[in-house]
Amino acid sequence: MDANEIIKRTKQFAIDCGHLILSLPPNVINHAYSAQLIKSSSSVGANYRATRRAKSKADFINKFKIAEEEIDESLFFLELIVEFNKDIKK
Repeated sequence: MDANEIIKRTKQFAIDCGHLILSLPPNVINHAYSAQLIKSSSSVGANYRATRRAKSKADFINKFKIAEEEIDESLFFLELIVEFNKDIKK
């Protein structure tokens, strides 16, 4: 997979998270975790794009690690959202 494909996929991830959030019922838990998910999911793509502007190998690794942390954080908030919305009938 090349860099442009990763850029597309990370942007789509943020869009998909946004659509998921819009489909959730409004309550205090969904509001709090959705706010965190919006930030972390959009940061994945933004931080990956920053790797393309790295000034050195060490800078690239640092920026890539930040993107990796954001995807892990997104996963955590997705897991919490799933946990608190198990009983929703579609």
